[in-house]
Amino acid sequence: MSKRNHYCFGLGTIGRDMFYTLESMFLMTYLTEVRQLSDAMLAAVGGVLTVLRILDAFNDPITGIFIDNTRSRWGKFKPWILCGSIVACFCQLLLFAELPLTGTAYVILFGIAYVLWDISFGVDDIAYWSLLPALTTDQAQREKMGAFARICANVGMYIIVVGVIPITGAIGSAVGSEQKGWFILAIAVCVMMLGTQLITLIGVKEDRSHYKDEERTTLRDFVRVIFGNDQLLWTTISMILFMVGYSTTTSFGTYFFIYAYGDESMYSVFAGVLGVSQLTALALFPKFAAKFNRKKLYSIATVLVVVGYIVFFFAPMHMLPIGIAGVLLFIGQAFIQTLMLMFLADTIEYGQWKMGRRNESITFSVQPLINKLGSAIATGVVTVTLIISGINQAADASQVTAQGLLIMKMAMMIFPLVAIVIGYVIYLKKYRIDAKLYGEIIADLTARGDLK
Repeated sequence: MSKRNHYCFGLGTIGRDMFYTLESMFLMTYLTEVRQLSDAMLAAVGGVLTVLRILDAFNDPITGIFIDNTRSRWGKFKPWILCGSIVACFCQLLLFAELPLTGTAYVILFGIAYVLWDISFGVDDIAYWSLLPALTTDQAQREKMGAFARICANVGMYIIVVGVIPITGAIGSAVGSEQKGWFILAIAVCVMMLGTQLITLIGVKEDRSHYKDEERTTLRDFVRVIFGNDQLLWTTISMILFMVGYSTTTSFGTYFFIYAYGDESMYSVFAGVLGVSQLTALALFPKFAAKFNRKKLYSIATVLVVVGYIVFFFAPMHMLPIGIAGVLLFIGQAFIQTLMLMFLADTIEYGQWKMGRRNESITFSVQPLINKLGSAIATGVVTVTLIISGINQAADASQVTAQGLLIMKMAMMIFPLVAIVIGYVIYLKKYRIDAKLYGEIIADLTARGDLK
């Protein structure tokens, strides 16, 4: 059962991250490079995306209350995973559909489709990741299961990152429309999303017999969980800062290779190298975790990220130094993402120890909140940068000034670097759940009868 859960849980992330990556990293590319929105339309749509992501981010903890209070023959989480994924797929098809709308009508329909996508994917995301701490309380098993899930997630992400440009180009040429090429890819991604989610829904078997039954969660309990669990609060702040940096950098990827490097086709090559590097790092994560404590791993990863950004900023427009910078960046970021997942999972037992309640879904509702806030800020930064740098109106690299390129590089590399380093400093000063404390927490919970 442990092996079955290990693989069926992790494999579910392949389609999920293909689905999420198409929207989070390439929706803006689709809007500017395929639909070719004007500066005014881009400002309107970018503003809608930024505001809706921020507003919906704070809806996710409320969603966590509903999931925590769910009692069904299929458990807490599976009904929400199924419903969330189906609605999110329908909305994603609307976002990439070739709709004959312009101006205000397009902005309104886009906003409605997007907010429904955001809510429904948030439901799926909270329920999905809430399964992880419900499957085991062993830190080593969580690290292995979490690392495998991150590997599968990154496989899904890099299928899109590497393939989106050549695939949409090939399909677009075959059907005679670049927009149709993107829509057909969106259909294929939705099929993968639903297919891999079924692996988790059918294959994972949750056993809650060793957890104490708890009363239903109220709005007052929700406030206590979020603000009473100091380790959850500091983890959330650190993760938001990391995701702001990560999302901003990745959102500029295609624009960097089109308008700075001058060769769009090299984006897929670059992404392929990064994908192999990041997947290798994730595969080796359990071995590193066995030799180094989490604090040391986080420090090493942050050093790699800092060096990577510095090399990237000063690198000439040649693939070798850019590739080296990318490898350093994404190996470090892969480690940090996995560590953050572990930190978040461990705050559940900490909260149960401190306040007497597990509340997995409320705790893991901060993950989509983090992703949405990071993505919202990144969208705002990208939108403003594309307009003030002149990139949105440029046809190719030759029409972008040196000042415009510098503005993009500052937004893509320096701003994210500062955010990630601040998040690391907060972790060092405020996070205190190490292996020793966690062991004491589990022992005390067991002695109290909260764990059986």
